[in-house]
Amino acid sequence: MTAMAHEPLTQEEVLLEGFLALDTPEGFRAELIEGEIVVTPPPDGDHEDYIGLIVEQVLFQSRTRMQVAGTKGLILSGDGSPKDRVIPDGTFAPRELRLFRGADSWMPCDGVAMVLEVTSTKPKADREAKRRCYARGGIPLYLLVDREESSITLFSDPEKDDYREHFTRPLGKPLTLPEPFAFELDTAEFL
Repeated sequence: MTAMAHEPLTQEEVLLEGFLALDTPEGFRAELIEGEIVVTPPPDGDHEDYIGLIVEQVLFQSRTRMQVAGTKGLILSGDGSPKDRVIPDGTFAPRELRLFRGADSWMPCDGVAMVLEVTSTKPKADREAKRRCYARGGIPLYLLVDREESSITLFSDPEKDDYREHFTRPLGKPLTLPEPFAFELDTAEFL
């Protein structure tokens, strides 16, 4: 009997195996963003309050009934490589699709209508790297609450590594969410 030769692992495969084997402290979040492992601490109360205000409005005002998942792992690489595994602050999908039921910890992003991020300890990652990841994954809408800038931005029309359109409003002003949501998001309580 002869031993079978194994193909050597690629750098990306080694990175993914190491990432998936991470044992982060309770409450910490580990993500693989553009080939870099990023670990963030638990968020503060204001961060969670912004998320709650948005989720509440989406659930009660959206034209299409939505499911929402907080901290759902998404596989985003459009080219099938393992370099983008991101956990949005909020993931929204039409309820009729039942995307989250039976999904693995890390699921493909097909069918996701919008992702939400609220800036925290690594705002540059939310503004740039995660935006590119979501666009590469083809997620139609990316909603970013930028606490440092006191603004909310809706990115839309993903193409390759970025979104072709974006609209920014100061916090306190409404922001229109297009279909399948089709309502004005009120940010007055964000101040």
